[in-house]
Amino acid sequence: MTTTMDSTGRREELRAFLMARRAQVTPEDAGIPGGSRRRTPGLRREEVALLAGVGVSWYQWLEQGRDITVSPQVLDAVSRVLRLNEAERRHLYVLAGLNPPLGSSWERPQLTAGLERLIEGWMPKPAHLVDRYWNLIATNEAARLVLGYRRGQNDNCVASFFLDPMFHALDRNWDATARIVAAQYRAAMSEHPGDTGFAEIVDDLLDRSREFAELWALHEAMPAVTMTKVLDHPVAGELHFESTQLQVPGQSELIMVFHNPVAGTGTAERVERLLGLDTGE
Repeated sequence: MTTTMDSTGRREELRAFLMARRAQVTPEDAGIPGGSRRRTPGLRREEVALLAGVGVSWYQWLEQGRDITVSPQVLDAVSRVLRLNEAERRHLYVLAGLNPPLGSSWERPQLTAGLERLIEGWMPKPAHLVDRYWNLIATNEAARLVLGYRRGQNDNCVASFFLDPMFHALDRNWDATARIVAAQYRAAMSEHPGDTGFAEIVDDLLDRSREFAELWALHEAMPAVTMTKVLDHPVAGELHFESTQLQVPGQSELIMVFHNPVAGTGTAERVERLLGLDTGE
């Protein structure tokens, strides 16, 4: 009974979604020459069907929420005609009863001015932004000076951690951190089954890092939890941080990583001195 009700609700939502999106696409948007005045806004069903390369009856059944067979190729064609963004396209897949697209369809998220202000607002504490693959999107000045991240570099954080000797020397407990990093990356990868982007990074690391290969063979998985790190900074000295990952609301492809100095360790004062700030001492 629950399955039937869930299916019925999904089809009703599919009908409402397609009708609403169709009404928001004008003939001019779709490249259809203007004609007589229309009684309702947007495209007609037969126009969507024609532009998507599907039968008029089939598209009508889809919009009516009938129990029909759909394919990713057809849903992609409908998505293009209705000018759906990536989130809306994935939503259409779910409503149609298919797994949402992954891998090659993924688009690199963009840094918004609001997110940039959020990162800079965390100063003088380090903060950085990564995408689903842990590719570095943005950093603040503290993250660059304390953690060694480089402005404008699209580095992958997990690859840098295992391949760059600087990160090995910086983390006092590198071996323990490395095991956590590998386990957390496997957990992140499991959230996107079949995503070739993760596979490319992992395959590269398996070839280039013996440490990563040994840890990956353990098949451990761990959720993103707050980690305490002890760093041996070449200028600032011993630094203690609690590092926390937070998914960006409304932008699930982006992850904020905030590094908070551990109280009573003198880390905040050392970081401020490193940044050239007056600590009052």
